Amino acid sequence: MRISTIAALRTLYAPARERSVKKELAQLDAHCTRFIAQSPFVVVASAGANGAMDASPRGGTPGFVKVLDAAALLIPDSPGNNRLDTLENIIQTGRVGLLFLLPGVDETLRVNGRATLSIAEADLALFAHAERVPKLVIRVAVDAVYLHCAKALMRSNLWDATRHVERSSLPSMGEMLRDQMGGDSVAETQAQMLARYAADL
Repeated sequence: MRISTIAALRTLYAPARERSVKKELAQLDAHCTRFIAQSPFVVVASAGANGAMDASPRGGTPGFVKVLDAAALLIPDSPGNNRLDTLENIIQTGRVGLLFLLPGVDETLRVNGRATLSIAEADLALFAHAERVPKLVIRVAVDAVYLHCAKALMRSNLWDATRHVERSSLPSMGEMLRDQMGGDSVAETQAQMLARYAADL
């Protein structure tokens, strides 16, 4: 048996609390702006015209995402794998959902909005002093902002160093890719991969 209607779904849950509804904002306020300024990590969720989904991690020094004003922010596009899943989705649908994280802080910040890809000189100039100037930036027009409660990160103990997974408990990325893609070549070690990444951060 499956739940296939909103009415059926709602029978399983109590109504949303007034606080949960009212804390959604239409724009960034001072608290949200400060959160973004301290965040070194954001997940960008997007969907293509055919419904294909993507959630892409983006990272940088704290404040690498620039808040222009209460209604707009810029995300630099750093070097990646050149699949361009997120960027192609933005061209197709122009919608994104963002999840900002702060190391050591259990609350997160959600931002939903309309996105475009910008190569405007004024936008790129904001990143002129970055270690690597982006080819383009994702410009997000804010529709909804929501400070998310700490429960998920508290349940996961994400920031508890005593629960961190030793990297050696998994095969190297090279070994996993060799097994997934096939082939008899010698797999790249984790140290080799990290050295290669370091040259292109």
